[in-house]
Amino acid sequence: MTRLEKRAREILTIADITINGKAPYDIQIHDDAVYRRAFGQGSVGLGEAYMDGQWDAEDLSAFFARVSRARLDKKLFNLPTLLHVIRARLTNLQSKLRAFEVGERHYDLGNDLYEAMLGRTLAYTCGYWKDAKDLDEAQNAKLDLICRKIGLKPSQTVLDIGCGWGSFLKFAAENYGINGVGTTISKEQAALARERCKGLPIEIRVEDYRDTQGQFDHIVSIGMFEHVGPHNYRAYMQKVRELLKDDGLFLLHTIGAHNTVYTSDRWITKYIFPNGTLPSVAQIGEAINQVFIMEDWHNFGLDYDKTLMAWFENFDRAWPQLEAKYGKRFYRMWKYYLLSCAGMFRSRYTQLWQIVLSKKGVEGGYTSVR
Repeated sequence: MTRLEKRAREILTIADITINGKAPYDIQIHDDAVYRRAFGQGSVGLGEAYMDGQWDAEDLSAFFARVSRARLDKKLFNLPTLLHVIRARLTNLQSKLRAFEVGERHYDLGNDLYEAMLGRTLAYTCGYWKDAKDLDEAQNAKLDLICRKIGLKPSQTVLDIGCGWGSFLKFAAENYGINGVGTTISKEQAALARERCKGLPIEIRVEDYRDTQGQFDHIVSIGMFEHVGPHNYRAYMQKVRELLKDDGLFLLHTIGAHNTVYTSDRWITKYIFPNGTLPSVAQIGEAINQVFIMEDWHNFGLDYDKTLMAWFENFDRAWPQLEAKYGKRFYRMWKYYLLSCAGMFRSRYTQLWQIVLSKKGVEGGYTSVR
């Protein structure tokens, strides 16, 4: 047994994970190079070793739930990770010049991939599973929940910052009679969103939120704030306030971190969401200070575990039709992404928040909607 293998065994014992054990969450090592890559490059090395087929786990989501609950990521903190953190702290990785990078590298991957994975709604955010039996029901329940939280009425104007494939605006227009504007930094999203919203009073724009103009009765941002970055949180909130009418409501739907950070996991940043960062309660609080009044804060992070597992089932089922275009290594990368994230939400390491904000406070008080 090498020194690195011995160290790996000791660390994994903290999470009750055995190397080459029989439990579905145990790690199966196919190549001893895993140890060198994991300790030398941290999460990037571990993730790339998985992509290269050097290790497996029968239940990858359960493996990561245990790893996350035991906070084993701290055991892999090394110089490359430190430099990654320092760069994010000193540099605005989400500046206007970088705004479209995540669109080009992630959201423009291919609408065929997302249509296969996300279900009929094409909503690429956490579903609301309270009374739902499947993914489509959970997504429609989430979209309706947002409409009810901001009190949508016919003919009102709604801005969706980071509208994706138009899921929310399409739902709100068809079910609540609103007029909508959606912005996205993905050309592929915009093209399909316009097609899906054809005939509805919805405008889809390809633009950075900093360039958006207009006045809106309500504003929503559903799964986009993770791309804003700590250096821009305050300016983002001030921009939303500028765009929102005085009696309107702003609903922020975002993944949240349990502690304040300035960058995301290095593997996620490199392969999935470049320049992404999860906000903390403290960072959001500081950003809205004297800008908005917090009317409601709803955490249903455990629902993201179910959502991610459903996405993976759809992706896995559709893979025979996708393989020729994307390749085998992509399959292992995407599986690692979806199931590792599911495990993190299962461990409660990460959260999902819906926050309702007003400019002056709702007269008579805001009634929470669940």
